Amino acid sequence: MRIETGQHLRIDQRMKLAPRMIQSMEILQMPAMALEERIEQELASNPTLELVDPAAEAGAERDSGDKDRAEQQERDSSEGERELVITDESVDASHADDFERLNNFSEEYGEAWAEESLRLEPTFRPASADPDRDRKLEALANTAARPEGLTEQLIAQWSLLDLPPAIDKAGRHLIAFIDDDGYLRTDRQALLDQAPAGVSAADLDQAWRAIQQSLEPAGIGAADLRQCLLLQIDAKARAHAPGVSAGTPPARHPDSAAVDLSVERLLVSDYLKDINANRLPQIAKATGLPLERIKQAIANLRQFHPHPGRLLIEDRPQTITPDAVVEYDEGQDRYVARLTHDRLPNVQINSRYLRMARDQKLDRSTRQFVENNLRSARWLIDAIQQRHSTLLRVIQVVVNAQRDFFDQGPQYLKPLPMTQVADQLGVHVATISRAVSEKYIQTPRGIFPLRMFFSGGTQTESGDEVSWSAIQAKLEQIITEEDKSNPLSDDQLADKLSEHGIDIARRTVAKYRKQLNIPPARQRRQY
Repeated sequence: MRIETGQHLRIDQRMKLAPRMIQSMEILQMPAMALEERIEQELASNPTLELVDPAAEAGAERDSGDKDRAEQQERDSSEGERELVITDESVDASHADDFERLNNFSEEYGEAWAEESLRLEPTFRPASADPDRDRKLEALANTAARPEGLTEQLIAQWSLLDLPPAIDKAGRHLIAFIDDDGYLRTDRQALLDQAPAGVSAADLDQAWRAIQQSLEPAGIGAADLRQCLLLQIDAKARAHAPGVSAGTPPARHPDSAAVDLSVERLLVSDYLKDINANRLPQIAKATGLPLERIKQAIANLRQFHPHPGRLLIEDRPQTITPDAVVEYDEGQDRYVARLTHDRLPNVQINSRYLRMARDQKLDRSTRQFVENNLRSARWLIDAIQQRHSTLLRVIQVVVNAQRDFFDQGPQYLKPLPMTQVADQLGVHVATISRAVSEKYIQTPRGIFPLRMFFSGGTQTESGDEVSWSAIQAKLEQIITEEDKSNPLSDDQLADKLSEHGIDIARRTVAKYRKQLNIPPARQRRQY
C-alpha cells in the first residue's frame, strides 16, 4: 500500500453563516419580551454597553437654567435672613413689615417648607432615590407571591378535620394523588401499594369518603365525571335541606326550601352518555318524564363544575405584548403601523471604552478584550436596528395587502403567501418566517398573531381570492345563523358555502368545524 500527498483543485458551492448573521437571525425571530431579556443579559456581561439615561440628556438642558435660578434664590434669601423681632409691646409701624414678610414667606414657600420638613426624617425612602439600587432585586420584591397549589390548599382544609391518626395519614396520602381537575383517578390497588406504613385498605376507603364529603369545592376526590356530579348534587341537596345531620349547619339561601334533585341524579346516574349525545327524546321515552323537565334538569346540571379542582387553581391569563400597533390615518385614508419597542432598553456604547480601544498605551490583552466587547456591542445594536426595520417593513406590507380585513372583518382575509412578501421586499422567505414568528400586532379589530395574515387560500367562483381563515369565519357565521331545531349537516354546510362561491369538500368542512370546536349537527340540535 502506497500513501501519497498531493494538491487537487475542486469547485463547489457552500453556505457558511457568519456569527454576526446568526445573531441577526436570532434577534429577528425573538418576540419583544425575549429580546428585552437578551438585552439585559448583554448589559450584564458586556461592560462596553450602557443604558441611555433620558434624565441625563434632559439634565444638560437644565444646567443653564439652574444657574440663573440659584442666583435669584441667593438674592431672595437675603430678605429672608433678616432678624425678625417681635416683642410683647403693641405692634407699631416699625414691626408691621416683619409680620407682612412672615405672611408672604408662608404663602410663597409654605408647601416647599412642609416638604423639606418631611425630608428631614423620612419614614419611607423610595427606591428611585437610591442610584445604586438593584433593579432585579427590586423586581423580585414587587413580584406577587406564588399562589398555593391545589394539593397545598386541600391539605390545609384536611388539617382542620378531627380524625384518627391512621385516617389522617391515609387522607394526606390520597390528596397527593388528586390531579388539577380535582379527580382521584389512580387505581385503588396502586394507592394501597404505595400507602404509608400502618395504613390499611379500610383506612384508605374511609379517608376517601371523608375527602369527598368534607373538602371544598364539592366534587373533589371523585373518580370520574359521574361521581363528581353526584357529589355536587348531594352537596347542593344538603345545603338546601331543612337540617344537617352532622357538623355546623351551612348558610342557607334566603329561599332555600327543600330542592328536588331526583331527576338530575337519575340523569347523571343512568343517562350521562345519552345527554352527551343529545339524545333527549330517547331519555324521555325511557324515563317517562316530560321533555321540558329533562331540559330543565340538564340546565341545572350545567351549574355544576365538571373540574372542581380548577376552581382552586389561579388561572392566570396569558400576557401578550404586541410588537406593533396598526392605526387608521383618517387624513391619508390608510392604515399605518408603528413598532412598540419603547419598553426595550435603549443601549449605547460607552465612550470611555471607545477611547480605551484607541489608546496605544494599553497592553495588548486589555485592548483585545475591549475591542472584542465593542465588536459584540456593535453587532447587537445593529441587529436590533435591523430587526426593527425588517419587522416594520413586513407589517406594512401585510397592512396594505389586508386592507379589506381591517375595514370589514375576518371574512375578508385574503391569502398572502410568504414568498409573495419576500419577493416584494427583496429578502429570503426564511427572513419573513423569522420576522413573523411569535409576533403580535394590535389592530382596531383586536390583537392578532402576525402569522395569521399569511394563510393560504383558494379562489371563489367569481375569481376573488379568499383565505382559509376567512372560510372558517364564514362557516362559523353560517352555523350561528342556522335553525337550531334542524341544524345543518356537514354536507349541507358545504352546499351553503358553495352558495357563497366557496367550493370545498365535506371532509374539509368537518375538519374546519372541529378546529372551531363546533360539535356535529346531532349535538347542536335543540329540542
